[in-house]
Amino acid sequence: MAKVLDRPTERPSKEDLRDELVRRLPEMCEQWPDRRVELINGRIVVRELPTDSHNNIVFWVLTQLLGTVTEHGWKIWNDIKIHLGPQTERYRPDLTVVPRNPRMWDKNEVYGDVTLLVVEVVSPSSVNDDHVVKPQNCALAGVPLYLVIDAFDEQVRLLSSPSLKGYQQENIVKFGGSLKLPEPWNLTIDTDELPEG
Repeated sequence: MAKVLDRPTERPSKEDLRDELVRRLPEMCEQWPDRRVELINGRIVVRELPTDSHNNIVFWVLTQLLGTVTEHGWKIWNDIKIHLGPQTERYRPDLTVVPRNPRMWDKNEVYGDVTLLVVEVVSPSSVNDDHVVKPQNCALAGVPLYLVIDAFDEQVRLLSSPSLKGYQQENIVKFGGSLKLPEPWNLTIDTDELPEG
């Protein structure tokens, strides 16, 4: 189950709150080294450890992407923060595909607009964040492709064409169907073998 840390009882300014959250984030990462700690929508969120079914889906995605990633000399990272620009959000997707030498904000944070694909596997505590909050901010940061695998709704959702208003294109495929990733991928993902959540 996800935990949202208590917010201060006084009403600090938005800038003070943002600065405090950014300051506290590394402390929380150290305090919860075996958990996923993210800054989402003005909250520090500590997520539970992934389940075996979650990990099986992540493995399935890796097997689908690995050939194309290897062919292009790209990398798949499973635990990197996405730098989304001046907003305070700091996401750690389940998988992030980056070019061989991506532009980095620091050693633990890659710029969103240089990623090639961000993948989120929905957990019970992350449904709204994975489907609503994160895509909005990833689009603003220029993340080109945002893939959501939702075993609860038995669907795969690909968002593309980022803009200031969010992603302009959405393609949803029910489990068992095929999903085509656009340029530079030219890859069709077959969801027939996708493990159940």
